[in-house]
Amino acid sequence: MNVIHQLSVYDIPEFTPANKDFTVKVRSKDGPWKTLLCYNVMIDMHQVRNASMVYFDFVGEVEVEIISNAESVSSVAIRPLSYNISYTRQDNTIRFILNSPKNLSLEINGDRYHNLHIFAGEIMKNEPDLQEFGILHIQPGTHSAVDLLNKFTEVDPITGKEPSTLYFAPGLHQVLPQGLLIPSNKKVYLAGGAVVLSALECHEVENVRIWGRGVLHQARIGRDTPHGGIKINFSKNVQVSGITLVNPPYNSIHVGQSSNVMITDFKAFSCTGWSDGIDCLSSSNVEVDGVFMRNSDDCFTVYGSRFAYSGDSRNITLKNSTLWADVAHPTFIGCHGDHEHGGDILEDIHFENIDILEHHEPQQEYLGCMAINAGDENIVRNVRYENIRVEPFENGRLFDLRVFFNAKYNPAPGKRIENIHFKDIVYNGLEEYPSQIIGFNEERMVDGVTLENVVIRGKKVTDVEAGNIFIGEHVGQVIFK
Repeated sequence: MNVIHQLSVYDIPEFTPANKDFTVKVRSKDGPWKTLLCYNVMIDMHQVRNASMVYFDFVGEVEVEIISNAESVSSVAIRPLSYNISYTRQDNTIRFILNSPKNLSLEINGDRYHNLHIFAGEIMKNEPDLQEFGILHIQPGTHSAVDLLNKFTEVDPITGKEPSTLYFAPGLHQVLPQGLLIPSNKKVYLAGGAVVLSALECHEVENVRIWGRGVLHQARIGRDTPHGGIKINFSKNVQVSGITLVNPPYNSIHVGQSSNVMITDFKAFSCTGWSDGIDCLSSSNVEVDGVFMRNSDDCFTVYGSRFAYSGDSRNITLKNSTLWADVAHPTFIGCHGDHEHGGDILEDIHFENIDILEHHEPQQEYLGCMAINAGDENIVRNVRYENIRVEPFENGRLFDLRVFFNAKYNPAPGKRIENIHFKDIVYNGLEEYPSQIIGFNEERMVDGVTLENVVIRGKKVTDVEAGNIFIGEHVGQVIFK
């Protein structure tokens, strides 16, 4: 059987912030070397620093060569460690081979803050055909958001149809003002090598797709704007896939009172306060698969009512992903709800096959790689964490289950946490704060917690001592398997 080897690389448009800490080359098997320029991405709001990012797509086998320009190499880590990427090193040059798509962090001499992020994706299939009717081919330049929207909804006098797809070609695009509304039944495509300076918003729409290999870049968007990365509000049947988001002022993706949302192969970086990764509020049937989130606030959250959104959240899945919380929680459930009307129900939430690369939070109230903090009269139930690998982190705890009252955010305490299952959890770090399970009072309890095959520092957790777990008052059944 003949194996096909293909490689696609993309230029960085002029005037896009770049980083010269590394020289990166790639080649398909027996092919010529191709040089990749590195994007500059800002990370960690505690002390904002410049890291590097490259991306390319391939099929078959690809070899990657990285030269450290910023410092001499004495040690190398390629994470997630679960991938077991083997490499060779000669002086300051590192090489390794990939046979399948991976999102990686290469770290020199233990430095996680000036590292190289490598997004090695699969060559995209079914890209828009520019020869077909309905594709608006947008060349690089400065664009009016109003003009783009008008073109998107203009009826062709011959066919009587509107365009279906907005295609941002390779190059630098600035959309003014900095937020593009996407109508129903439309698609937005960011080609590889496209850098779009804008936010994207789906508001009261349905059947929208945002995809491609390009970069949505928001480092120049100030915090005086209401725009985050991608907003999906009061909408249904929305897909986001393939693109990378760099340094939004707020959330990377905000899902508010929406349903049937699918997010795949999405990558994001943030470096400011309240710049969460993916937030799901009062939403249902949300599936997130294969994402890489490096954020300066919670990487992935599930809440109930907040802001203009109202209602429960249920049937939400995050899987096959990598989370890196430079600040706050990698995963967080339960804080916000409709306290004035008895709270909300947050249920049927699943986390599966996830690597957590960092958790660093100095505030004691906000610790926990896997955190459920029920406030605002909320009930949180039927949550499952399975096949989660947690690498050594700087400051935090593994689990945090609390029915709580946080005076800063909650006018009322939560109501209940129940039926929480941890299975096949592995953690090999040291000196973490104890995990904790705490109810609020006799009517506001935590009950039905199962820890199955939880392994900490190579030993299976069979009791609270082995798991470094504090169980407080108002806690029902806790089972170790």
